[in-house]
Amino acid sequence: MLIMPWLLSGLGLIILLLAGDALVRGAVNLSLRLGVPALIVSLTIVAFGTSAPELLTAVQAVEENADGIALGNVVGSNTANILLVLGIPAILSRLHTSECDTRRNYVYMLIASVLFIALAACGTFTFWSGLILLAALSYVLSKAFCAARDHRRNGEDDDLEEIEEADPNMPGWRIAVYLLLGLIGLPLGADLLVDNATIIARMYHISETVIGLTLVAIGTSLPELATTVMAALRRQADVALGNVIGSNMFNLLAIIGLATFVGDITVDPAFLRYDLWVMLGASLLIVPFVFLKQDITRTWGVALTALYGTYLLTLL
Repeated sequence: MLIMPWLLSGLGLIILLLAGDALVRGAVNLSLRLGVPALIVSLTIVAFGTSAPELLTAVQAVEENADGIALGNVVGSNTANILLVLGIPAILSRLHTSECDTRRNYVYMLIASVLFIALAACGTFTFWSGLILLAALSYVLSKAFCAARDHRRNGEDDDLEEIEEADPNMPGWRIAVYLLLGLIGLPLGADLLVDNATIIARMYHISETVIGLTLVAIGTSLPELATTVMAALRRQADVALGNVIGSNMFNLLAIIGLATFVGDITVDPAFLRYDLWVMLGASLLIVPFVFLKQDITRTWGVALTALYGTYLLTLL
């Protein structure tokens, strides 16, 4: 009986990840077939789709009054994205971040982090807090859209090649299957994960906040980790760093912003004492790689991963 919640949590996580991938593939190809420009698809559908597991987990947690899991998922995922998702690939292969320019998006991520902490300091994320976060997201998306459009006006137009999930030859029935699997699998996986993560927390007398910061956060960061590892091996540092920065912005602005439409999210005081500042501190650690054009070497990779291990130990 004791192992069953762990198995069901793992099953829920696997269903979430597979369903999220299916939804992205289906939505991308349906949108392209309906004539939606690939630029819009890449900035919205792909971005939202890859955050679908975190979003459904947060919504399910809020519905079940497990606010610690909802917030822990976001805060823990952002910390894991910086320390673990950049650390492990750097150990495998040096990340040549000196060759890419992510300064503007990185500044947006820092501003989003400060805004998130300021709203958390109010004690509760309300409907109005959600509107503020979503307004900030709309601004970031509009700036990204303008920048990408100007980039293409300068003569580069490789829209479809930039969208990994795009397949111009995908038949309609397969698109429908992908969408169906995504729409059914996401809520099912989220329900399994949240229910059993809550059982694990009670079983071991661990707070839901800690479970959200560890088990749920690491699990929902696995797609980012896989993407970044492949980018590192292919020497695509811009993809690796951009993936982490973009994911963190969406987690802060979109996930909690949309989850507040389901209900208010109470902030555990532990977040304000420790975890939010760890998240912000981790984000500031990559300043040398963004602004000073330094590579993330294997030594840095070991250091980042070790810091994440230390953080987990302090939680548990």
